[in-house]
Formats: sequence, C-alpha cells, structure tokens
Amino acid sequence: MKLGIVGLPNVGKSTLFNSLTKAGAESANYPFCTIDPNIGIVTVPDQRLDFLTELYSSVKTIPAAIEFVDIAGLVKGASKGEGLGNKFLSNIREVDAIVHVVRCFEDTNVIHVDGSIGSLRDIETINLELIFSDLEILERRLAKTIKSLKTDKSAQKEVNLLNLIKDHLELGVSARNIEFESDEDKLFVESLNLLTYKPVIYAANVTEDDLINDGESNENVMVVRDFAKNESSEVFVVCAKIEEEISELEEDEKKMFLEDLGLNESGLDKLVHASYSILGLISYLTAGEKETRAWTIKKGTKAPGAAGKIHTDFEKGFIRAEIVSYDDLMKCGNYTTAKEKGLVRLEGKEYVVKDGDIILFRFNV
Repeated sequence: MKLGIVGLPNVGKSTLFNSLTKAGAESANYPFCTIDPNIGIVTVPDQRLDFLTELYSSVKTIPAAIEFVDIAGLVKGASKGEGLGNKFLSNIREVDAIVHVVRCFEDTNVIHVDGSIGSLRDIETINLELIFSDLEILERRLAKTIKSLKTDKSAQKEVNLLNLIKDHLELGVSARNIEFESDEDKLFVESLNLLTYKPVIYAANVTEDDLINDGESNENVMVVRDFAKNESSEVFVVCAKIEEEISELEEDEKKMFLEDLGLNESGLDKLVHASYSILGLISYLTAGEKETRAWTIKKGTKAPGAAGKIHTDFEKGFIRAEIVSYDDLMKCGNYTTAKEKGLVRLEGKEYVVKDGDIILFRFNV
C-alpha cells in the first residue's frame, strides 16, 4: 500500500511524515522545503502478531507495511507549474490513496500561505489543482478517442464517458464523487489514473488540546468532517507535534505517553485504520516456527487469491485452506485446543477470507 501525503505548504505535512516514518525529512517554516518526494516504509502495528510469535516461538515476525510518500506543498497554479507543481502532481499519480493534511491550528510562528486558517478553502485549493490536472489528461484522451471514431464507431462509448467525467470536473466535482453505471465503467475510469478518482483520507492537524477531545470543539475540524462525509472520505484528527514526540519513544514509553494524554491510539494507528477502511483492505495471518506474518488483501478475496499473495503456485495448485480465527485461537490459548473444540475449519475455493483468519494453505503443483 502506497499513500501520498499532500497539502498546502506549512500545514504540518513533513512533520507528520517524519513522525510516521522517522525518516528525518527536512521540515521548515517556508514553502517548498520539500522538493523531491521523501519516501518512508512503515510497518503496520498489529498486536496479533506479537501473540502468535510468542505462541509459535517464531524466528521472524513480518508485519504488513505501508509506503508513505511526502509530496511537496501544493499551491494555487500547481497544475500550471506554479511552485514546481507539475512535478509534484505526477508523484501523486503513483499512490493508492491520498492523505490530505489540513491545517486546523492557529500558530503565529508558522506562516500560512494564504495569511489565515481556513480548512474548507485549503481543501478546495488542493482539489481544484487536482481537477485542473485531470482535465488536461481528459482533453488529450478525448482528442485521441474522437479521432479514432472515424475507423471505430465503438469508441463512442468511451467518448461519452470521458465527456461525462469532464463535465463533472468543470463543475468542481471530483471523479470519485461521480456515480458510474457499471463496473466496466469504473474499471475504465481506474485505468485513466485520475488524481481526483483516488480515495482521500483527511488528516486534520490540531493542537494538543484539540487532540484530546478529538477536535470536537474545533470549528475547522468540524468543517473537514462535514466535507469528507459528503464525499465518503475518511478523516482522522492528529497533532503532528505530538506524533513527533511519540516517534522518539520506545514502545512501552509510547503506551504510557498516550495514556497520560488520555488517548487510546497514536496518529499512525488512526491512519492505518482509515487507509485499510477506505481501500477495502484486511489482513490474514500465517504463523509457524520460521515466521509469523501479516498479509494484506482486498476485502472479499477468496481463499485461492489470498494464497496467491504468498506465491502464485499456492493459487494455481490450491487444494484447501485450514483456518482458525485469531480470536478463537487466543481464547483457546493454543492450536491443539482450538482443533479439539472444532474451531479449526477446512475451507475450499469459494471461501471468502476474513480479517484475522490464521491460515495454513494446502496446495499441489
């Protein structure tokens, strides 16, 4: 999974990126401090792996991973090249989802590019640049497809679909908010790799005080939530400064620090939940003496497809899957007891894998 962190300059993007990845990206109080995208790989926190590693005395533990790309601050005119905008926009095209950091805090020491805090205005500034960039792509594709109509009348369907998207974008509607008639249409739109079709997670960056009450008393946070609700996007409240402090702590200290603040989870935990939710992802687990591992798959994946994540041979020669749910195994304390209680199941090719399934695949090549 690859997530691109975007936002206006000085909204806390690089501070958040640093804290999530501990990659030490430069962070300063002036625009375009980030010119090339910083990239960091983060392992997904998953306490289930700790339990399984101990239970099976595994030599290795391999969690799922997220790749974060910190993309330089976008400004008005980015789609036309302002602030090296075109280069930054091309970096966003490579990600699975966009994490849009929105500044919801006042700080006279940190300059806002527009001179004041306005979360809705900031969101619209970024969205418009993404829309303008997508319009350029659509216009080029339309011109090419219209030419092909002379020899291929079936291209009319594509022309109609491209025009539908173009009309919506010109009205300021992102491609992800358009209702398409069929799965075939959706697949075609996906193939266009439009920026405004990518799922978005809004990170409302607040002060420590606002973080403790989850931004409930912050007007800008409420605006972000309302906006996200209307386009079925995810939102999480984060304090980039607090995340930066947490990132310097050991695991035990981290837990105590969060408890002292009255928080149940870190910003990374919130972001992981939001990204899995918006991308429709789950994790199944494999465990043994050699390794315990989390595998990320799309919700709705059947057993052979899940096996294919490990190796294509597992999918081709799939026979059956031996499965116990994590919750059942944890309650029983060991695999033998779970089996005696009839909680270990044999499933075939039509079984849809669930989050937390611990699976042993049987296959023959």
